[in-house]
Amino acid sequence: SLYVSEYFSQSAQKLSFYSWYGNAKLFHFRVPEDTVLLRWLLQASRGKGPECTNMEITVHFRYGAPPVINPLGTRFPANATVRPSYNISITLSSAVQNTTFVNVTTPAAGDWFIAAHLPEAAGRIEVKGFSTPCPYMFQADMFVLRLTDMPVLEPGVAMPQTIVSPAKPLHVKVFVPKHAAGMRFELRSCITSEQKACAVRVVLGSVTLPQSFQRIVTCAGNVNCSLALDSPPWEKWLQIMVESLGAANASVSVEMLASFTACRPGSTSSFLNFSSLNQSQTGPRPGSAGAAGSSTLSTGEASRNVSSQRRFCLQNQPVVREDLDVVSVRYRLLNSPSVPVNSLSPTLLLLNLNTGMDSGGSLVVSLLLNKTSVGLANATVVACVSAASPVLSLNATRNCSTAFFQGYPLSVSTFSAEATLIVLYPQTDDWFLSLQLICPKGQGECNAAEAKVTIFAYLTPCFNDCGPYGQCSLLRRHGYLYAGCSCKAGWGGWSCTDDTKAQSVSAQNLATLLLTLSNLMFLPAIAVAVYRYYLVEASVYTYTMFFSTFYHACDQPGVAVMCIMDYDTLQYCDFLGSVVSIWVTILCMSRVKKILKYVLFVLGTLLIAMSLQLDRRGVWNMMGPCLFALVIMIAAWVYHGVKRRHCYPSSWKRWVFYLLPGITLAFIAISVYAFMETNENYYYTHSIWHVLVASSVAFLLPPRDKHKKPWAWPQKLTCRYQICQNDREELYAVT
Repeated sequence: SLYVSEYFSQSAQKLSFYSWYGNAKLFHFRVPEDTVLLRWLLQASRGKGPECTNMEITVHFRYGAPPVINPLGTRFPANATVRPSYNISITLSSAVQNTTFVNVTTPAAGDWFIAAHLPEAAGRIEVKGFSTPCPYMFQADMFVLRLTDMPVLEPGVAMPQTIVSPAKPLHVKVFVPKHAAGMRFELRSCITSEQKACAVRVVLGSVTLPQSFQRIVTCAGNVNCSLALDSPPWEKWLQIMVESLGAANASVSVEMLASFTACRPGSTSSFLNFSSLNQSQTGPRPGSAGAAGSSTLSTGEASRNVSSQRRFCLQNQPVVREDLDVVSVRYRLLNSPSVPVNSLSPTLLLLNLNTGMDSGGSLVVSLLLNKTSVGLANATVVACVSAASPVLSLNATRNCSTAFFQGYPLSVSTFSAEATLIVLYPQTDDWFLSLQLICPKGQGECNAAEAKVTIFAYLTPCFNDCGPYGQCSLLRRHGYLYAGCSCKAGWGGWSCTDDTKAQSVSAQNLATLLLTLSNLMFLPAIAVAVYRYYLVEASVYTYTMFFSTFYHACDQPGVAVMCIMDYDTLQYCDFLGSVVSIWVTILCMSRVKKILKYVLFVLGTLLIAMSLQLDRRGVWNMMGPCLFALVIMIAAWVYHGVKRRHCYPSSWKRWVFYLLPGITLAFIAISVYAFMETNENYYYTHSIWHVLVASSVAFLLPPRDKHKKPWAWPQKLTCRYQICQNDREELYAVT
């Protein structure tokens, strides 16, 4: 045999602490056909700084679709099917780098996915630039060993083969045709080169994770052994591995034979299918002759097909796949939304999910039983959703499983007429929905009965659009798209249905009121600025108060939300107003000439607007203007002090009752904003930030110029001649 090794690699990704599925880093590989050995090379590394500590990385594996994981232990939505993912842990302790190998023998060909993440996130809100997080990197590489000349076992034809040694197992493959109800594999004429008892092990099927359904049989002696499979995967190559259990230097000769049991499908005529498709596309008017004719034809044909359906092992129902959007598909039955279900043969629907881009959503199947259509009160319609091949023996065992797949069962009856199934991240394959009528006292009781079941099947990015407390996000890894739910207001779970830590409506209202009404603390600062003739500064504070109030009213995660304009616009205006308020306050304290002050106001505002557009959450967008304004203020104060030959400002009352309290409030506000905010306490810590910053502005604004009189509205409104007053600016008049 000729083996070929291949190597596939993807770029490393920076890992994140886990709070939702978007934090898991996804790797997508495609295993080629005839692969006999798969080896994953997993490399994890961390930075060398003091902020880097020991860390445990969790790596999940799955065949056919991204892994369904639940690191937080939250609840999944009702009716969702969840099977634990296969995962391993990689520990980064004293070593900076860790290399781990994972081997898979005879892996299934197709899509394989790896997801890696760090432990649960702490929930602390970190200001970008104040702290340097430790970088944890992860990279996955794939090595495959592929057999280029794998022998093909033809159905019904015995094939002799020789196992050279136990170290070199024999690999063959057989193609499973469509509508194969069963497969029988036989191993006979087992002879060893040493004329001893023959001992071999036969493995049918490939390894899939998290669950593997390989069928294994051990054959000993010269007795023929066989293995029967129900519902093998249709239109796929099935790998068969035979390995010797005898002596190391003994060869084994065997003869293999594979045979299939065919299933004869029945379906409605193609003329009806095209007629229904044309009717659904053109949409005839209700009551028109064409619509009435089609309806009469369908009804008559259905009545004539009742007897003919009993001669087939299954009844196909035509289904049209309608692509709506990315990871969004609707399946529509051509003849009618409801299908007839009897007890003699299962009714089968094909749900095509093999495009390679359908595994990143959720498959939803809903059944609704028409209670008036069932002739027996105790009858039950049993359904099974399976991949690769359908379940054809629902009436015998009620076991929803095929040869290599454990399906998902459903049932409806007159007591429970509705049933829903949610398959999270369905693997890439052809999916089948099988339905059959079951009677408690035997199938003879159901021969004359027929049930009508309405079926709704669709693929959606996020089930129920993540609900009212979640946001459905479309994620991307290279060209592969998948969806995940980001939950809010304490809600959790795959579809944001877990209310274990959810905020009540009263708590949401309280959070909204605190974050919005705390901005009213800018009113004293605005009043002080207007009283002291700082009208430009008062306008900036009014702008900040307005947009901060409505930004936080729109930013709420729950139901207490009000957005007066686009969210991104409100956020930008809030950030801009906050930084510009600090900028104009410090420049006002510097007491420079008016013309210079207003020039700095305009230039600083333009530069701040530019920097916020580049990086809205960067710490230097706030610290940069603050530090530059502080340098200008200190330089101006030093200049005034040297010129006047004493400390500036000269009044101790100004320092004790205004400057020191204002500076203290500002430092406390910065500390709360940078080091104390978390996701849980955000609504009151950020409200404290609003109160402290607005209060500090009221304390830090300098007094008005001495030559300016207080506001006197009657005097301002009097129409008379006035003696001109010299408005020379006094730079030293500070109390």
